[in-house]
Amino acid sequence: MTFTVAIIGRPNVGKSTLFNRLAGRKLALVDDTPGVTRDRRRHAARLYDLSFDVIDTAGFEDAPADSLPGRMRAQTEIAIGEADLIFFLVDAKAGLMPDDRAFAEIVRRSGKPVILVANKAESRGSEAGFLESWELGLGEPVPISAEHGQGLPDLREAIIAALGEKRTLGEDGDTDDEAGGGDALIGEDIADPDSEDLAYDESKPLRIAVVGRPNAGKSTLINTLIGEERLLTGPEAGITRDSISVDWTWRGRRIRLFDTAGMRRKAKVQEKLEKLSVADGLRAIRFAEVVVVVLDSTIPFEKQDLQIADLVVREGRAPVIAFNKWDLIDDPQAALAELREKTERLLPQVRGVQAVPVSAETGRGLDKLMDAVLRTHKVWNSRISTGRLNRWLEGILARHPPPAVAGRRLKIKYITQVKTRPPGFVVSCSRPEVMPQSYVRYLVNSLRDAFDMPGVPIRVALRASENPFAGRARRKG
Repeated sequence: MTFTVAIIGRPNVGKSTLFNRLAGRKLALVDDTPGVTRDRRRHAARLYDLSFDVIDTAGFEDAPADSLPGRMRAQTEIAIGEADLIFFLVDAKAGLMPDDRAFAEIVRRSGKPVILVANKAESRGSEAGFLESWELGLGEPVPISAEHGQGLPDLREAIIAALGEKRTLGEDGDTDDEAGGGDALIGEDIADPDSEDLAYDESKPLRIAVVGRPNAGKSTLINTLIGEERLLTGPEAGITRDSISVDWTWRGRRIRLFDTAGMRRKAKVQEKLEKLSVADGLRAIRFAEVVVVVLDSTIPFEKQDLQIADLVVREGRAPVIAFNKWDLIDDPQAALAELREKTERLLPQVRGVQAVPVSAETGRGLDKLMDAVLRTHKVWNSRISTGRLNRWLEGILARHPPPAVAGRRLKIKYITQVKTRPPGFVVSCSRPEVMPQSYVRYLVNSLRDAFDMPGVPIRVALRASENPFAGRARRKG
């Protein structure tokens, strides 16, 4: 039986550092700036033989409910409600602050078991802060160093004491394993290129990242999709900093949604914290399968929008465009025709990309958006047998053969698909190094039309056909 731990405390006491330590990887952004974490983040965790879920939360601050710190505090209170056990973190190095005393009372009133954790206990002068933390009335503090991993055996014992051996020493839970990688032709290898086309598996979970410029409405979109205020939203630009994953089920399909920080132009990203946020968003794109690029319909297709879309394509992910804030458009029909024309013209590398007008605020168009996501994911998983490909290639070469270069005509022998997710093809030809890129684009666009593969990246690698006599030394009698 698993359990859930929420890490609570005022800003900058080391909550995200402890979260990363327990999760076993650097998932949450960590910086010396107070208030880095804003949304609550949940992940599978492990402490020696204990397996559980851990929730990282925003720093508790005393602020009006409608302010950004007030909305962050509401997210933290939701995490307290979801938790079976609370780690109340204090900074042993700095000692108790008035906010520590105020929020200790809130935690006590929740009625949940609480472990008082005195972090930064490795610091010189931390003993005074450790002893002072007894005044909170939350029991014996556990001195640890989340950054250096000290004191964790004592924390394990405190968890068992708080919840009991039966609850804590159950079977090991499964942990998520997110790993990325690739080679020159990215995607997943096809074991047998000559086999017949494989059916699309609708039972597999789907990973979707939501990206875009700051204040495009990414977090609001996810909240409306899942039907709860899971992510922090507001009129301020740049609220989201971490990439937050949310598990959801849509029409029986398991889906993991990744909310990401808004990506500004590189020249404007100066602060270290924003650089970390953008890097975290790029990581979410690499782990996703489909990436929803959210555009503000009132100011669409700015240079940064096109760069984000191009990044998604270069990473080999399947893009879908959401024209958000559609409720603010006066003439929807004319605007949609203009936006679709711009999409085709400005994003030729993913010709036929799905583009859907939505309103995250009202929920309009979100079902159509999810239908477009599933259609695009199906195309991204496309698998075409070598026989069908080469029958298609015969017709293409008859209509439009490769050009001659330096007086010698290029020859194409055959084509085969070697990758999916995204579709990747190898073309065997003579002198691949001089094949014009315009002809490669012609092959890609013809593939899209013939096999109905709109809106996803298609990779084509050229290989020299093997010469059976190459390398044989001529023997003299």
